[in-house]
Amino acid sequence: MGKNDTEKDISWLSEKILNLRIFSDAQNKFNFSVTDVKGDILVVSQFTLYGVCQRGRRPDFMEAADPEKANILYEKFLHELKKSHLTVKTGKFAANMTVEIHNEGPVTILMDTER
Repeated sequence: MGKNDTEKDISWLSEKILNLRIFSDAQNKFNFSVTDVKGDILVVSQFTLYGVCQRGRRPDFMEAADPEKANILYEKFLHELKKSHLTVKTGKFAANMTVEIHNEGPVTILMDTER
């Protein structure tokens, strides 16, 4: 969560994540959303902490939301995703965690409501 993020951003992101066509059809074309395939969603805070790495050798976290605001937005984000009735699994906010997942494909998609 960035320091300028709001509940409006949470609504946009949750709708986008639930409906973005990133799952392949029989012709290997992205035609299905996580909603279409009735997939699971894993939301883990802190693994994608808002850091800028354009200068120097250390990430700059000045654009990240303060922890209290970020946690509130994180919880609202989870609430929006859970309205879909898909399985939404989470980590614990601000905790050290080890996560094991199995991803498919060579695709990574970054979403930012400002771009």
